[in-house]
Amino acid sequence: MQIKRIDDYRWQVEQSGLMRVPGIVFTSARMLDQLREEEAVNQVANVATLPGIIRASLAMPDIHWGYGFPIGGVAAFDWESGVVSPGGVGYDINCGVRLAATDLQFEEIQGRVRDIVDALYHHVPSGVGSTGSVKLSPKDERKVLSQGSQWAVDQGFGLDEDIDHTEDGGCLEHADPEVISQRALERGRNQLGTLGSGNHFVEVGVVEEIFLPEAAEVFGLRQGQVTVLLHSGSRGLGYQVCDDFLASMSKHVRTLGIELPDRQLSCAYIQSEHGQRYLRAMACAANYAWANRQILLHRCREVFEETLRISPKSLNMRLVYDVCHNIAKKEEHLVDGQKKWVCVHRKGATRAFGPGHPALSHDYRDTGQPILIPGDMGTASYVLVGTDQAMLETFGSTCHGAGRVLSRKAAMKRAKGRAIHRELEDQGVLVRWTGRGTLAEEMPEAYKDVSQVVEVVHGAGISKKVARLRPIAVVKG
Repeated sequence: MQIKRIDDYRWQVEQSGLMRVPGIVFTSARMLDQLREEEAVNQVANVATLPGIIRASLAMPDIHWGYGFPIGGVAAFDWESGVVSPGGVGYDINCGVRLAATDLQFEEIQGRVRDIVDALYHHVPSGVGSTGSVKLSPKDERKVLSQGSQWAVDQGFGLDEDIDHTEDGGCLEHADPEVISQRALERGRNQLGTLGSGNHFVEVGVVEEIFLPEAAEVFGLRQGQVTVLLHSGSRGLGYQVCDDFLASMSKHVRTLGIELPDRQLSCAYIQSEHGQRYLRAMACAANYAWANRQILLHRCREVFEETLRISPKSLNMRLVYDVCHNIAKKEEHLVDGQKKWVCVHRKGATRAFGPGHPALSHDYRDTGQPILIPGDMGTASYVLVGTDQAMLETFGSTCHGAGRVLSRKAAMKRAKGRAIHRELEDQGVLVRWTGRGTLAEEMPEAYKDVSQVVEVVHGAGISKKVARLRPIAVVKG
């Protein structure tokens, strides 16, 4: 496989074999050396073989190996003649990040951080198979799948203004609960309002540096401010939806005459019954994830108010934005100078719509979309903003995080004999965790340097740095 340098931030995977388009990897020379040793670049090439793919198979600098598509992969397919692939969305449908800002300054809570993280750990259910206090009847669960964030707000979990600052208003309207399996419904019934495990977290942070003051002001961010960043998805329901459709599509794709380099790329034509059923089921899982994060943010508000004994007005914990990572969406983009409807797969990638896009709330129409890039427990997280360049080049997409460099097994081996929580506390980060082995699997060394990842997308112009956040307390599943 030939990889040709385009510039400091772009590398082209030359078209060969079954590839219908080239691959474009956004990375640096330093990170590319590591990528060459992995399977992820081969996956970029494999995605380029799928019918209806437009322009290029794209990968962000946080790219690493995934199921079928690489994590960090972006691909757009012609809405009429292209395919949709569950491997291009991932198992944790609408795994995403939500950032809230407060009126608190770090100095005001410096002596209470331990109390806050202990309370968050106690009141925000986390871990494998965790269940929450929100018990859904079959009827209510179907409403969650249809209505997303709005259902949660209507039940008293949060504020109406949260909806405006959630991607797609926290709801994909083509969701159809009738296509969801009973097993998926069972798995989702008791998990709403739970964090989950692995790389999911609630992080209390402080705005450490402002890079773009104008955008930061619009987003309501200022130096020294206390923030809350949470990362979670569609829990067991989303996993089961993916599992169900991978099973059916792996059989269906064999009837289509599509030559696949990897059976994990099982797919269906978008306009087929199989394709439409998957998109309707995926939308249900996406809506579940948005409702889940809405409830989690509400729990965080309650914890801060009760622990610090302050009023909602004094806390003023407001949602900056909520972005999703694992999704496939019908969007209109410029292709060869003409507007065209496409299905954009973003797997471990974030939407990065630029200024003026009609999908953005009025608050952010002039600046572009807020983008949230979490790091790991011991480094920084970033807030970026979408750009016109992203609209032209990446179908309005950018990176989603740091990206793994060590498998969970390799991380466990490297962490053997170490007290990761003490190492983090020495760096000023208090950590609470549920899963056995979680801290070892998720230790900072398991991930790329998030600052290097962000520099690539900033340098390439597909998103711009707005602010850097420093973690001070983290709850992990």
